Amino acid sequence: MALSQITPTLFLSGAEAPMNATLVSKKGITLIVNATLNHSCPAYPGVECLRIPVSDLPSARLGDHFDRVAERIHGNRGGGTLVHCAAGMSRSPALVMAYLMRYRGVTLCQAHRWVQESRPYVRLNAGFWEQLLQYEKRLYGRNTVKVAKEPPPLPPPRTFRLTRTGAPQQQRLTQVPRSPLLTRTPLMSRSPVTSPRTKQRLGSKSSIKF
Repeated sequence: MALSQITPTLFLSGAEAPMNATLVSKKGITLIVNATLNHSCPAYPGVECLRIPVSDLPSARLGDHFDRVAERIHGNRGGGTLVHCAAGMSRSPALVMAYLMRYRGVTLCQAHRWVQESRPYVRLNAGFWEQLLQYEKRLYGRNTVKVAKEPPPLPPPRTFRLTRTGAPQQQRLTQVPRSPLLTRTPLMSRSPVTSPRTKQRLGSKSSIKF
């Protein structure tokens, strides 16, 4: 899905869609919001380009541009607006969600559902989520969503090498925990049989320690 329609005049995409002059003209787009560092803004007659140079990193301050971008989208009433980043998955959806909260009167939970219905594969990074939560609280005085922390990844299994005496190759084994039922028990040994001659050699000792 190259281009996702959020409202009749608001569109969301990756970096490919704005380079399609036919598509831009067909959708009546007059404002392109470019939320990338490296992708250039196309020059089309009658189309304005607003550059938001922010990287797709949790530490990037995308929230500093929420109000500015939302105001420009809201003010572009003579045509459509296309908001894009490199893949249309993180930066541009966050900017669109901020606009929906401010000018469409929806909560962050509703804005996310709205965008996801048109573009199911949006994946905002944790830093942008945190900045949207702060923006929602500033607008409404409360938060409607809570970002769950991802569980830490499981450590890789421990391995060791087993070398057989005289074997030309080594076999790599995976260490697994031993079942508590499989415990090693001592072997039962028979009492040694002694002859009278053996007893004489042992002298006065009455037992043998093993």
